Amino acid sequence: MSPLELDGLEQAEAITEEQLREIMKLYGEEVWNYIYFLTKNSDQADELTQEVFIKCYYRIRTYRGASSLKTWLFTIARNTVFTYRKSRFYRSGLWGGVQPLAAAGQEQLAAAGGGSVSRSAEMEYLGNRQADEIWSLIMKLPDKLREVLVLDLKAELTIREIAGLMQISPGTVKSRLHRARKLIQDKLRRME
Repeated sequence: MSPLELDGLEQAEAITEEQLREIMKLYGEEVWNYIYFLTKNSDQADELTQEVFIKCYYRIRTYRGASSLKTWLFTIARNTVFTYRKSRFYRSGLWGGVQPLAAAGQEQLAAAGGGSVSRSAEMEYLGNRQADEIWSLIMKLPDKLREVLVLDLKAELTIREIAGLMQISPGTVKSRLHRARKLIQDKLRRME
């Protein structure tokens, strides 16, 4: 099945399991990353990501195409995380601790290091270490700033999509992005 076969989902009353698998293949990793950045817990990200795609399967008729399918899935993910946080399970203190970012996916972090294919082992190590330090700083940002930065950097959503997802104005998104970037830059300067 190709992504082209996902066209027309805004009028769909139901989707096939094959279409759901394609949606999961296209967006599963991004949804998991987004949930991880909200929860800071890989086990919860696994569990809540499954819940998001179950909701997608059963609620596809609510998707009307006002936003991209990715943004619609991120909205479901965000609401699922916030509902989970309000649950008795979360409030009772069973919320897990912060997982080290390296456990969340060394491959994604290594990719954030950038560079050419023929990098030396030392350069690869330094690039990975720098990426780890940056993501560690991002994970320590206040929730509101961290969320907009992750949606911008990792999910590559537009200002308008982020504003719609978070139900805030585009100006607020820009302001939070500016503050988040400035905090990270200031912390990096102090580390040097």
